[in-house]
Amino acid sequence: MQKTVAELLVATLHEIGVRQIFGVVGDALNPLTDAIRRHGGMQWIGVRHEEGAALAAAGQAKLTGKLAVCCGTTGPGANHLIAGLYEAHKDHAPVLAISGGVPATQRGNDYLQENTPDLLFRDVTVYTQTLANPDQASHVFHQAIAHAYGMRGVSHLNIPPEVFAAKTGAKMASLATLRESPEMAADPKDVTEAVRLIGHSANIAIFAGAGCRSAIPQVLQLAERLQSPIMHTFRAKDMVAYNHPHWIGGVGLIGGAPGVDALQDAELVLMLGSDYPYTEFLPENGKVIQIDLRPEVLGRRTGVQLGIVGAIKPTITQLLEQLPQRKDGDFLQKVTAARKKWDQMLDKKALLRESLEHINPQALVRGISRFAQSDATFIVDTGIVTLWCGNWLQQSGQQRILASFNNAAVGTSLGQANGVQALNRDKQVIVAVGDGGFTMLLGEFMTSVEHHLPVKVIVFNNKEWGLVHLEMEVAGLPAHKGSKFPNIDFAAFAKACGVSGFTVQNSGDLESGLNQLFAVTGPAVLNVFIDPAELPSMPHIHIDQVWRFGLARVKEAILSIRDK
Repeated sequence: MQKTVAELLVATLHEIGVRQIFGVVGDALNPLTDAIRRHGGMQWIGVRHEEGAALAAAGQAKLTGKLAVCCGTTGPGANHLIAGLYEAHKDHAPVLAISGGVPATQRGNDYLQENTPDLLFRDVTVYTQTLANPDQASHVFHQAIAHAYGMRGVSHLNIPPEVFAAKTGAKMASLATLRESPEMAADPKDVTEAVRLIGHSANIAIFAGAGCRSAIPQVLQLAERLQSPIMHTFRAKDMVAYNHPHWIGGVGLIGGAPGVDALQDAELVLMLGSDYPYTEFLPENGKVIQIDLRPEVLGRRTGVQLGIVGAIKPTITQLLEQLPQRKDGDFLQKVTAARKKWDQMLDKKALLRESLEHINPQALVRGISRFAQSDATFIVDTGIVTLWCGNWLQQSGQQRILASFNNAAVGTSLGQANGVQALNRDKQVIVAVGDGGFTMLLGEFMTSVEHHLPVKVIVFNNKEWGLVHLEMEVAGLPAHKGSKFPNIDFAAFAKACGVSGFTVQNSGDLESGLNQLFAVTGPAVLNVFIDPAELPSMPHIHIDQVWRFGLARVKEAILSIRDK
């Protein structure tokens, strides 16, 4: 029996487990949206901006590792997908992006909204193809999905409306191959060499990245076997409970001094499933064993003694079969003591301070930690809010944290949250976003409202681009006027959308504000005025940075007097 190309695509996606498609309707997509309607097993989730569709798909793919799908119609509709697709591209998540093309007979005629989509999408995709003939559909669909899974990235299909609507007798073959790649074990010779190097090293530290997600029990067992502290990237923060004795904390600006020091003091570092880009925080002595499925990342960020290609779970299992139990725990005890002092400092800064005007953001994040359910998903936006959450959020070990990890794009959190919440409306999804980031794609809150996605949005409102402001001051520059801005009343905005909105400005109202937010069953916004002068706690600030920061504050004071 023949099907239209649109029907074949919908059936194929359903067969491999896709249940939702995000997008904005448009004429070129009419055959697709009609096929979705008639199929009955697929949900179309209309968004307010195509970037929101791409972000929703990226959020789903990053959370689950499974293919997610977004759409944009001809020309500008597809163009709007690009920014959001970089989330999936940079965080290596499988997404299929579908764009509607101009009629094939009009191509090359400067037709309305005509562009060259394969060229446009090339930088953000691992596969891009324009479907010119309905009989191409089966093998092109297979290739697009196979590339998204196999190369862990974005595939793009541009399909003109007449091709979407055309009939084809082609059958989809080899659907069983369209899935996540299996975990590959390491070469036994490499494992034996790793055991030898470990045996000749007294103090060993473990640095865990996102590649450890399926191997947490094995990594913790390895840490216990070697009496080693574990440091982690921000993306790996949620894998283990905040208070686990081996889970010391992050490194870099989204981390603490104990972790930074431990990586430098260790005789050997096991770098597991991480391509951490900030080389200044990685060991400088070259005594690193790096294990990763991606051979191209081995030795890319710092010198390594041994690079092992393999998935973390089977490779650590191989190591554990050969490594004896260590009894000397002096290094772990030293790092743990440093961590205890650092945590005491964080706890002190997180105490709620009496104020009628501002909330200290550390107290807000700790409040979010208390109110969050044990299996909640946090979506953290980019900016100074990332530093607050990275250092003060106390994860349970069963929660998930998503962010714009490698793309580091502002304004991506709400779109991702909509995608994650659509997977399960009964699970708690919490958005932590700055006021600048929230206003970037404000319309996507109406996506939450329209589709009854009960996301809880907490706006860290400091009336400025907080991280940009901080970066200017650390460089010794007075903050540019463009780093500050007026805001709408975010609580009133939520109410105008037909849902609940709350405001917290007085420190005495923080607890009741959080109570009100999390008592609401649908989407809601909590607008919290945080102290814009509060500084995050960053490890090992150099004296020249302190001097430049102080100089910038003096310059700002002088400029403010001039402006009066």
